[in-house]
Amino acid sequence: MRRPFLLETHWTPAKGGGPPEYRLRLTNRGRDPITDFTLVITGPGRLTAKDRVEGARLIRRLSNNTELAPEEGSALASGASWTMVAHHLSYPLRHWSDGATTAYLKRAGGGTEPVEVRATHKVGDNRPLKRGAAPYPVPASAPEALSVIPWPEHVEIAATRAAPVGFAITAEAAEAGAAATAFARLCQALFPTEALSRSTAEGGFPVDSATDGTLAPEAYRIRFASDRITVTASGHAGFLYGFITLAQALRGARDYPQTFTFPESGSIADAPAMGWRGCHLDCARQFYTSAEVERFLGILAWNRLNRFHWHLTDDEAWRIEIAALPELTEIGAWRGEELPIPALLGTGAERSGGYYTQETVRRIVGVAESYGITTLPEIDIPGHSFALLAARPDLRDPGESGTYASVQGFPNNCLNPAVPRTYEILGMIFDELAELFPARIVHVGADEVPLAAWSGSPLAFQRIAELGGAKLAEAHARLKDSEGNHGGADAIEGSATALLQADFLSRVQQLLAERGCVTGGWEEAAHGDVIDKSASYLVGWRDTVVSGALAAKGYSIVVSPGQSYYLDMSQSSDWVEPGAGWAGWSSPRETYAFDPTAGWTDAQRTKFMGVQACIWSESMTDRALFDRLTFPRLSAIAETGWTRAERKDWERFVATVGLMPLLYGHREA
Repeated sequence: MRRPFLLETHWTPAKGGGPPEYRLRLTNRGRDPITDFTLVITGPGRLTAKDRVEGARLIRRLSNNTELAPEEGSALASGASWTMVAHHLSYPLRHWSDGATTAYLKRAGGGTEPVEVRATHKVGDNRPLKRGAAPYPVPASAPEALSVIPWPEHVEIAATRAAPVGFAITAEAAEAGAAATAFARLCQALFPTEALSRSTAEGGFPVDSATDGTLAPEAYRIRFASDRITVTASGHAGFLYGFITLAQALRGARDYPQTFTFPESGSIADAPAMGWRGCHLDCARQFYTSAEVERFLGILAWNRLNRFHWHLTDDEAWRIEIAALPELTEIGAWRGEELPIPALLGTGAERSGGYYTQETVRRIVGVAESYGITTLPEIDIPGHSFALLAARPDLRDPGESGTYASVQGFPNNCLNPAVPRTYEILGMIFDELAELFPARIVHVGADEVPLAAWSGSPLAFQRIAELGGAKLAEAHARLKDSEGNHGGADAIEGSATALLQADFLSRVQQLLAERGCVTGGWEEAAHGDVIDKSASYLVGWRDTVVSGALAAKGYSIVVSPGQSYYLDMSQSSDWVEPGAGWAGWSSPRETYAFDPTAGWTDAQRTKFMGVQACIWSESMTDRALFDRLTFPRLSAIAETGWTRAERKDWERFVATVGLMPLLYGHREA
């Protein structure tokens, strides 16, 4: 049944010195006129909070949630349309997915009406909008006859045979047995009908396991013979990776025998180039069920990625149960009309969202561990804390006045470092995180704190004066009610804001150290140079120059630049490609070719931990977009992490990558 209201949006870029135009048209397709209503829209692109909208009154804007009203007393008759035009947005729309994704009507007397929303079109461009992973067909011939990604360190094939139907693994050592069990579970999760792991009674080809304690933890060797295969490793991860390599080779040779072969004799010797091969998943902007997360972990393992950075909190939601603080999920996990957190980024008027119970977290962490993946949670503080503060308003300075806003348009969204209760609550949270995540690595964000944060807080002024003097506190007070730089994150280095954040992070790191935890942070955690470098690491997201400079200062660095490794960024500058564009764009080939330590000195490279893909979820309301944006770029980053640069080969990679699994199975029509 079609909805009685339709919202269509069109984008006209700025030209000839004039402003851009974002045109919204609401049509009443019902039988009755409607009066006394407002229109609420959400989407990655945001109208600015103070600018005029032609044909409408801007009632309010909270980040991506915008409420518009027609002229007072006007009615929308059956079959009629109401058109609004905005010329000022928080950033120009670059791709079709930047526009409105959900909308609903609010009636003055109460109640809401859903609205059908069509994808934003660029005026003059009628090409089909792209969804689903781009096809990478297997060619008739490939540069290498072995269908394995990431490519191994050493491959020597003396003879080939028809692909086995599956593998019957014999494992005497406990580590090999656990890896064989994990491999069977992984194959069942990703390819449930293929029976890649099967008994000899069902035709499984014999695979023996041998232990060699001299091999590195993730290294493995495979020796092929006519009657059996032997996988040798020193522990769980090495055995698992060896079994995955066999399964990848089998699938290629079985499904594309004209292109790929399976070894009958020869060997593979393999080990990773980098120790940290990670992927981040933002579960705050969009909620992914535990089933989705578990399947995603399987895909990470299939790509031999070994770190799962679980982004569990942000302005938009709090997603992890803290037993001592049930209000965090009772309030912070849900969005909707008349809730403390409104509809955002594809959610509507109805209550929606979710969180991970501690039982679920333990199960997911266990699944990841069985796949050789270390899970580390992110609790994003002191910025990006709108949801946390909605649940715990007592963490605000009671004397604070005025407003400031984050680059994403959230008002007063930062935990206050000068409120003593802040550290008590964080201690309670860290107590439970340390128990839930046995790796004891906790990422605390520390990114994108607005320059004007806490500029109306007397407690903050007092602490700034103690740390930097009265003049600095007075200067900070003058930032009250300022807008900040909303073309990008504010530069805060050297400011009172950075001083206060550094004080906060020093105390947070101490809280984590008391619980035996390593502190992770985005590169902004280096502000003030106060955190203990021996018990922390940073993720560099701007570019390799910034990451290299931090490495030169002694910080351990994971490289994840937005323009190359943020998988929510579009694959090209083309309007019909989905994704974000604020950091630029990167095609799969460019992502594959990216050198994470280009221009670094040998001394800087001693602080290089590895690479990480980041999946931010603002655009992921349509799961077909997830598949298009993530694949095959995830595999491209995985190969950079595993395969030494001199052994990488784009033509070999692209001939095989079409065999890699997708999370949702959406492919471009």
